Amino acid sequence: MQEIEGQRHIVPILLLALCFIGLPRLGVGSDDGKLANMADSELANTTAFLDCTECPAMVTIPAGSFVMGSPTEEPQRSWNEQPQRTVTVVAFALSQTAVTFAQWDACRLDGGCSHDPDDNDWGRGDRPVINVSWEDAQDYVAWLSDKTGLEYRLPSEAEWEYAARAGTTGRFSTGDCIGPTQANFQGGAPATDCPGGEFRRQTLPVASFSANDWGLHDMHGNVWEWVEDCWNWNYFGAPVDGSAWLEGDCANAVLRGGSWAMGGRSIRSASRGFDQKDVRTRFRGFRVARSVEVQ
Repeated sequence: MQEIEGQRHIVPILLLALCFIGLPRLGVGSDDGKLANMADSELANTTAFLDCTECPAMVTIPAGSFVMGSPTEEPQRSWNEQPQRTVTVVAFALSQTAVTFAQWDACRLDGGCSHDPDDNDWGRGDRPVINVSWEDAQDYVAWLSDKTGLEYRLPSEAEWEYAARAGTTGRFSTGDCIGPTQANFQGGAPATDCPGGEFRRQTLPVASFSANDWGLHDMHGNVWEWVEDCWNWNYFGAPVDGSAWLEGDCANAVLRGGSWAMGGRSIRSASRGFDQKDVRTRFRGFRVARSVEVQ
């Protein structure tokens, strides 16, 4: 596998090669991707809150329904993003950013996390924690749950995409295009018809770019994010209630959002990846979720 990066396991090599035939054209999409009507969802309260001093800042994501996956006309879509289906999500809380090294180190110093991840000489602090596996992430959410008395967990894949879209229907929460001034990704390989730019070759501190409409940063790029679900090659039989899909290839877990090393195609809202649950790489991190009581 090539280090930059591996949509490892995403598609067979032949299909992956076919996806990249031809050079991307520069341009800007005109559709801002916004829903004209938010249906049965309301704007989230984007004021972040903390459940403990060392906890990640959380944002309440509103209940609602959305169409998960990519439409047949979406450029660079993958066959594992189908069939589209309507999913109804109950309100929940999601961390405003990926978990940082500082937050991970607090868990480690408190005895909740045993793994000491390498920062690849990029720095710790407010950079997203990397070199952590899905299994490591489970240690972190267990520590948060024990510390707060609340049930922290990884988000489901449906919750993740719902939150990433934040009421939009385009390829990205920014519309049908995104550029390196809006997210950290391989700017030399932008999405079809989108402008290119800088390739930074490493993570950036979290919240280096503007939040989406629901107050979440870095849902596109920076680090792939582990979610709770087992891997399945398509959405046939997937839950429609927003819960995690805990059947299928459960030796592997789903990854969402793309990373600093991936091109624009892989950081689309609908894009999916996966890897073995014990794998640690410099491309992977995670954010956390928990249920909320709606007044």
